Amino acid sequence: MKRKTEVSELIFRIVAYFFLIVFALMCVYPLLYALVSSLSGDVAVDEGSVVIWPIDFQINAFRYVIVDATFWVNYSNTLFLTALGTIWALGYSILGAYALSKKRLMGRHGWNFFLVFTMWFSAGIVPMYLNYMQTANVFGAMGITDLKWVVVIAMGMNATNIILLRNSFEGVPSEIEEAARIDGATEMQVLTKVYLPMSKATIATVALFFGISRWNGYFWAQKVMEEQQYSWPIQVYIRDFIDNWTTLTGTTNYDPSEGAVSWEGYQESLYGENTFSAVSVVYAMVVCAIIPILVIYPFIQKYFAKGVNMGGVKE
Repeated sequence: MKRKTEVSELIFRIVAYFFLIVFALMCVYPLLYALVSSLSGDVAVDEGSVVIWPIDFQINAFRYVIVDATFWVNYSNTLFLTALGTIWALGYSILGAYALSKKRLMGRHGWNFFLVFTMWFSAGIVPMYLNYMQTANVFGAMGITDLKWVVVIAMGMNATNIILLRNSFEGVPSEIEEAARIDGATEMQVLTKVYLPMSKATIATVALFFGISRWNGYFWAQKVMEEQQYSWPIQVYIRDFIDNWTTLTGTTNYDPSEGAVSWEGYQESLYGENTFSAVSVVYAMVVCAIIPILVIYPFIQKYFAKGVNMGGVKE
């Protein structure tokens, strides 16, 4: 027999759904605003008239982005940093978490303490920057001058993700490992044939964390590769575009080696007319930059809650 819903429970559901809808709209609206602003005319965007629907609809901002070769070079840099950075960080995080999950590891409690200690205290921005620059010097001595590799290799550590993986590995029944060893499995075979298949949800979740952090990585990429523009990720390029061409940072001119050039003058030199705003171009770049995450996330979302629960809770 169907249970009758209590008044208090009904009120709770209404309030919960209301706040959930409001929160969802708060998350969706920035992306919607970026899209409609990129499709609106220059006057409407610069005056702040755009709300939820394009005004003076046009696609010139996207046309500008499509023909901007530098944007796509930096876009490919971001793809490189995300793919290689995620694989590198996930690989050694799995190895470290597997080792820390074993009770037979000598000094296991000490290693785990040092790992957690890095979550409480950090050296600070200046020592980290000096460390990254020293790593860049080492790479330079080896003949590796492209600083993208510094971002890939030197910035892959994340204690939280290692702990999630360690807890997930500790949840694998020891009897399964013992059965594999009786059948003659080596240490690497135990990891790849037993632990990884049984921890797919957590691994997918950690891979998502690493991937998003690499895709959105701005600060250290900007600091490390400040003079190496051909290696910039797309986030650094967008920020440079904002600084040079828009009024978002209080400047309206770009100052190359041959005097100052206004956005209008630069635009007219390309298209012969002033029909779209530099701010619209920024929003068009943002929309293009977020597409890969929007495409990949639905395929990993089903693992997200399960993976965090398995890796974050230790029985």
